[in-house]
Amino acid sequence: MTSRRHFITLVGGVVAPWPLAARAQQPAVPTIGFLSTASAASIAPYVDGFRRGLAAAGFAEGRNLAVEYRWADNQHDRLSVLAAELVARRVAVIVTAAATAAALAAKAATSTIPIVFAIGADPVKFGLVDSMSRPGGNVTGASYLANDLVAKQLQLLQGLLPPASVIGVLVNPNNPNAASDTERTRAAAAALRLQVHVVNVAAERDIDAAFDDLVRARSAALLILPDTLFIDLRGRLAAIAAARKLPAIYSNRLYVEDGGLMCYGSSPTDAFREAGIYVGRILRGEKPSDLPVVQSVKFELVINLKTAKALGLDLPPTLLALADEVIE
Repeated sequence: MTSRRHFITLVGGVVAPWPLAARAQQPAVPTIGFLSTASAASIAPYVDGFRRGLAAAGFAEGRNLAVEYRWADNQHDRLSVLAAELVARRVAVIVTAAATAAALAAKAATSTIPIVFAIGADPVKFGLVDSMSRPGGNVTGASYLANDLVAKQLQLLQGLLPPASVIGVLVNPNNPNAASDTERTRAAAAALRLQVHVVNVAAERDIDAAFDDLVRARSAALLILPDTLFIDLRGRLAAIAAARKLPAIYSNRLYVEDGGLMCYGSSPTDAFREAGIYVGRILRGEKPSDLPVVQSVKFELVINLKTAKALGLDLPPTLLALADEVIE
């Protein structure tokens, strides 16, 4: 009996503590939150860019980092609830993806958890940061300036159209940039002596009626303003534009790869890579207030030649010469 008690004591005193010791040797894996207005499938290439940025900073999801994803599926009214969930989860950093609305929701939810955005808008204008060089507070990130390129996009469309043509414009009224984007578009059109016809599209169910409206207004071409809803619907938008014989220009190459005619803009994927690098730096101890907002400096014109031929367009050689890439 005594020897048996001695054996149990040895087991309890030597063997039992091993699991605790093993756990103590394994560092805690940080968890970050990823909040997006979009659906998961629609911005998958951007998420890949983000993961490349994390890798460059020494982090890999599932190895030394966990990610809690929250997708609003283009329902803006869900963002505040999803942001609150991530705050309650006590994530180390919140990443907001491809939409000003997501960044605003995260900032409203916490003033202490670091927030890293990747957006196409001016973060100073919306109060996300104090300045580009000195963000202040708990927010920083990368801006790819998608909302500032309307004048150039209209100019590129103008080169394909007869004089006095009407250009249709699709805008999501739920986007925080909607009013300023519309105002900027009207001002740019006036400077180019163009007419624009602006149509609101707040959900997929509005698409067919929107194109009917564009036809009634005798729109000869189409400008799609930046929004995650339109990214989600990019294949359908390209197909309907082709069926209605409307040359269209978009803000990034994802649209062109899925059949859109052309895009002019910077690369959101590059911005997401920069956001991933910033997350890594914050996890290693740097403060968001000390990390200047990264701004895109490279813009690209991509043209889908197959779509141009389907539309019956004979693209000017000067336009093709300007293109950074022609998809055939």
